[in-house]
Amino acid sequence: MLQNFFLSIPISLRFMLLSAFSFALMTACVKLVSTHNIPVFEIVAARGLISLLISYVDIKRKKIAVWGNHKVLLISRGVVGTLALICVYYAVTTLPLAEATLLQYLYPVFTALLAFFFLKERIQRSTLICIVLCLTGLLAMVQPNLALNGEAVLPWFSVFVALLGALGSGTAYVIVKRLSKTEDSSVIIFYFPLIALPLSLILLGNDFVMPDGEALILLLFVGIFTQVGQVGLTKAMQTEVAGKVSAFSYVQVLFSTVLGVFIFNEIPSVWTLIGGILIILGALINVFGSKKK
Repeated sequence: MLQNFFLSIPISLRFMLLSAFSFALMTACVKLVSTHNIPVFEIVAARGLISLLISYVDIKRKKIAVWGNHKVLLISRGVVGTLALICVYYAVTTLPLAEATLLQYLYPVFTALLAFFFLKERIQRSTLICIVLCLTGLLAMVQPNLALNGEAVLPWFSVFVALLGALGSGTAYVIVKRLSKTEDSSVIIFYFPLIALPLSLILLGNDFVMPDGEALILLLFVGIFTQVGQVGLTKAMQTEVAGKVSAFSYVQVLFSTVLGVFIFNEIPSVWTLIGGILIILGALINVFGSKKK
């Protein structure tokens, strides 16, 4: 029964579920390793090193060209993705896990709009409804914390950086969609850490902190979960319309909320639960709308 249900899920959505869960675990590891006073740029560099090695081995396994065809676009994807990643990691280390994930997950809106303008992808009705419901849920979960007269006010700079990360992520995913027509997924993934590693080391400068044993393990898991998430995301983008797949990726919000409860004792409010219900409803409409089409 469970196997039949799993097989009935479209392959693109299976990849996105894998990606969302992996990225949720990755952000949890980032937040944990930051408690060891490891700088954000060092976390990005560690992730880049691990992902670079795994990606290179994967390319050699496939026996394909390392550098791809559209080098300028591949480098652009790496630069934009790296800057977005830095913003996301900063938000994760300075905000509660659920709120940081929620703010970052504005990116499907940017993805759908950018795909419409630059890839000429029509925004389907089910995707539009999904985005509207998910944004409504997003506002329901975040607005009480952003209120100026509220008891718990999120740092505005962290919120702004998180939104920049969302915009950067949306831009990067549109570039991935364009590259997916001519490039192997492993090559697309390879260029991300290829840019992220040297750029983060330059920005790190002399602020390197020698990690202890536990921090090293967490950094290793950051790289591993990142790689799995990147593979799932790239495969999903290759098999479905960019706006539709990215809208369904909101499920990572739920994964992060659960991890926040069990790992960081971040109990969600009633508003968070209401927002979560709206997000799930939007995702279901997106799935069933896709099936009907």
